[in-house]
Amino acid sequence: MDNNSPDIIELRHLEIEDYVHLRASMDKAYEQAELGAWEEQDIRRLLEIFPEGQLCITLNGKVVASALSLIIRYDRFGDNHTYNQIHGNNTFDTHDPEGDVLYGIDVFVHPEYRGMRLGRRLYEGRKELCENLNLRAIMAGGRIPNYRNYAQTMSPREYIEKVQGKEIYDPTLTFQLSNGFHVKKVLKNYLEGDVESLEFATLLEWNNIYYQSETKVLNVERTEVRVGLVQWQMRPFDSVEKLMEQAEYFIDAVSDYKADFVLFPEFFNAPLMSPHNHLPEARAIRALAGFTDTLRNRFQELAIAYNVNIITGSMPQVAEDGRLLNVSFLCRRDGTSESFHKIHPTPSEVEAWGMAGGNRIEAFDTDCGKIGILVCYDVEFPEVCRILADQGMRILFVPFLTDTQNGYMRVRHCAQARAIENECYVVIAGAVGNLPNVNNMDIQYAQSAIFTPSDFSFPTNTVKTEATPNTEMVLIADIDLNLLKELHSRGSVRNMKDRRSDLYRIVQSEKPES
Repeated sequence: MDNNSPDIIELRHLEIEDYVHLRASMDKAYEQAELGAWEEQDIRRLLEIFPEGQLCITLNGKVVASALSLIIRYDRFGDNHTYNQIHGNNTFDTHDPEGDVLYGIDVFVHPEYRGMRLGRRLYEGRKELCENLNLRAIMAGGRIPNYRNYAQTMSPREYIEKVQGKEIYDPTLTFQLSNGFHVKKVLKNYLEGDVESLEFATLLEWNNIYYQSETKVLNVERTEVRVGLVQWQMRPFDSVEKLMEQAEYFIDAVSDYKADFVLFPEFFNAPLMSPHNHLPEARAIRALAGFTDTLRNRFQELAIAYNVNIITGSMPQVAEDGRLLNVSFLCRRDGTSESFHKIHPTPSEVEAWGMAGGNRIEAFDTDCGKIGILVCYDVEFPEVCRILADQGMRILFVPFLTDTQNGYMRVRHCAQARAIENECYVVIAGAVGNLPNVNNMDIQYAQSAIFTPSDFSFPTNTVKTEATPNTEMVLIADIDLNLLKELHSRGSVRNMKDRRSDLYRIVQSEKPES
């Protein structure tokens, strides 16, 4: 071979023919650790029962690193176990193809090649295997070989905390932490003969975020969700029937593309207030509220008929106690529904209409996962969205109505911030056009859009798609919920995980439901 030719590195499954090179690498890797290498019959047995779980890295055809593993039923062992118990005293009878955990029984790199990041490649291969086999987690007992240098001054727990805080370097634990594993507990007497670790070990865990506990044939929760937005043109309608004809037209169009959701704007039904324009504004809006039950019922019928979940924008509603509220309905395609009352009426809504705020913050279950609804001004209050995110919301729908670009930009920029802060998608839809015969609804400005978090898997400007400003149209786009899982666990930054709950937290007050 030409001495100037580049090295060829390959990650692949181990084969029994690799044993000679495997043994040479193991002997070098463990010569200072007073630990024995695997015999050929051990490797042969592992390849017989679980060939997929035995990985190696070759350099120019020779094995220089390897990772060995079993599948176990973890509840048979629990969090207190020894290394010998896991591998069945070298019998590997503990391997269970129906188990739920991929357990790492060994990983090593030949000392001469430890600067090539081969261990990371092995760990990434294990993670891919765990995901492909739909196993709940990867677990392992990790040695802490530097602990004996500190054992006189600190406990294993203190040592681990200092390694986690990067005050102490441990060649094994530091590497495992950098590859996404967390320490679940300290194990005593884990590996007999491990004098470097004083027979202590860390119980390490990496959770598979794609794990599905059971297989479903029907009603599988979607990971790719298609969303439709209606950028609604305000125009005169002389009846509820005419208004809903236009709404049905858009629902029909969106459902033709097999959308999962369609979102309408806030107060899209304002044209029905035109016949009451001679009344004071506060009375006119209450007259409009008289159509709300009819509209909600019709939207529910359309959700079923067109097989799409509908967020109905918002409408005024008079509560039983006489308060005027701004309500948005979620009409599911299975015939059920929910309601959300706008929490923060704007100053103009309070002054002109006497609008009151709702008292309930709740994420709603759908066949595409949990969603949240906030109406317009609500999205400018980050605390509300954070509570929804803590409840599991992955998509936030925001119907809005803004008259000026200033107002629109407040909604837009706050919606983008909420997507980043809460690792979710935010979908906004507004109305465009003019209503000269409706007081307090004269002009509208909107550019409906779907916003994303900010990381490599998402658009660099955090805009999945957006409508043409001030033009009636429908916007349809697919969003991938699996990207949110990856962001939450492995993102460049992790806003939800990295909150300092020891310093601050958001507490939801107990208020009567509106």
